[in-house]
Amino acid sequence: MQRFCQNRLTVRVVAWMAVVAISTPLVHPAVAQNSAIASRGAFASGRLVITNVSVIPMTRDTVVPNATVVIENGRIARIARSAGTPPAGATVIDGRGKYLIPGLADMHVHLFADNPAIHDSSGAAELGVMLAAGVTTARLMIGTPQHLELRKEVAAGRVVGPQLWVASPHINNRDPDNAYLVKTEAEARDAVRRAAGAGYDFIKITFVTRPIYDAVIDEARKHRIRVVGHVDPDVGVPRALEGGAQLEHLDSYFEALLADDAPMKTSVTQYGVYQDSAWRSLDYLDDAKIAPLAGATARSGAVIGPTQNVFTTAFAIGESDSTIHNRPDWTLWPASLRDGYMRVRARYWGPQSLQYRTEQRRARFVDVRRKLIKAIHDSGGTIIAGSDTPEWLHAYGWGLHRELQSYVAAGLRPFDALRTATGNSARYLQTNPDWGTIEVGKRADLVLLGANPLADIGNVARIEAVILGGRPLSRAELDTMVTRGQQAVAAAASR
Repeated sequence: MQRFCQNRLTVRVVAWMAVVAISTPLVHPAVAQNSAIASRGAFASGRLVITNVSVIPMTRDTVVPNATVVIENGRIARIARSAGTPPAGATVIDGRGKYLIPGLADMHVHLFADNPAIHDSSGAAELGVMLAAGVTTARLMIGTPQHLELRKEVAAGRVVGPQLWVASPHINNRDPDNAYLVKTEAEARDAVRRAAGAGYDFIKITFVTRPIYDAVIDEARKHRIRVVGHVDPDVGVPRALEGGAQLEHLDSYFEALLADDAPMKTSVTQYGVYQDSAWRSLDYLDDAKIAPLAGATARSGAVIGPTQNVFTTAFAIGESDSTIHNRPDWTLWPASLRDGYMRVRARYWGPQSLQYRTEQRRARFVDVRRKLIKAIHDSGGTIIAGSDTPEWLHAYGWGLHRELQSYVAAGLRPFDALRTATGNSARYLQTNPDWGTIEVGKRADLVLLGANPLADIGNVARIEAVILGGRPLSRAELDTMVTRGQQAVAAAASR
């Protein structure tokens, strides 16, 4: 990330002077405090002003040039055309030549500390690595009691990190790690009650049969807690859309696209990607079913988290050793974990498997996933960005930037890709969100970029500073957070 530090931002403290109004307000200066919304992050006291900056408010596809943003006690108090003298006693950031966007949300993320081989002590420092990549909101997707404690510590300001939403330990019938392992409908209902009682924000579901899925959906409704996660082929997309869950990974969408006369009923959902024979199913996908399936998804109101980058790069596009080793997140991975992934990767891409995972089928896998994302978006469906990292040698932060790039590769405009990690995610998490756009009254979770992400979505990685609840964090401070995260993960792996 050092390569993004060439244009250092200028921060100065303005001495006490008479308050001079900033002319030509773009938004009414009255601050809407949204007092009914419980923020999950601390607020900095005092006044922060960002001058001469190009604002991308994410309320619409536009750039407001040469703007001044005034932040008071952690919330946006005023947005104006740059003019006049900044308010007295303010900390001022010169945003000349830079772009201000809302803080990013990663809606599918994990911690290295979730792995049984990594001690929980690294969790807080890992959140700092996310923050350094502009992630000011994160949803931890397989929850633990430690995550609930981190959520509380972040909200109180004792841990500097993104606002946290925490899904429950995953309900499934095969994997005991960080899980409610269930075999019956009664056990599934009990798991929902336990998760709701513990204070988790969502019920996470992974590998289950249709009866258990139905029991989870029914019990969750009784407790007014939303269900998120996988769609097993035994459940299928139509039932998942009917049940109202938030769907991850495009699970079972390939099964739904199989031609009516296909000789198989399962495809590459979940562990199907590892099964050589499952790749034959890609020869029987019917593109004519994409538009109706996308339309049904949009009409149902289902929110889709594709986790596109990991799925396409790991299982279809492939990456060279040098590409992986030269990524900035390679050094964050503990040697024990990355060595294990490299061994699995070598087997996955072995010559025996490639006779089934042919180049044509792998290209088809990527193409169909891209078509689904574009069709769901064009049908009016809601897509939220989630990196599903750390996974397959991608780490959080960097993984989210690549996820946004994968949406542009699927045909979305950079604005629409960016919206998946800002406004779309905010509206899913909060009925009346106080973040996700740059507007008066909103929480000041912001990212200052060195170039325009609407011209090139890759520019989301050119981070000059992050504003967290009105607290400015310089590039140097963010780099220190990354170093601390690397050290903490390495130390936790050796305990």
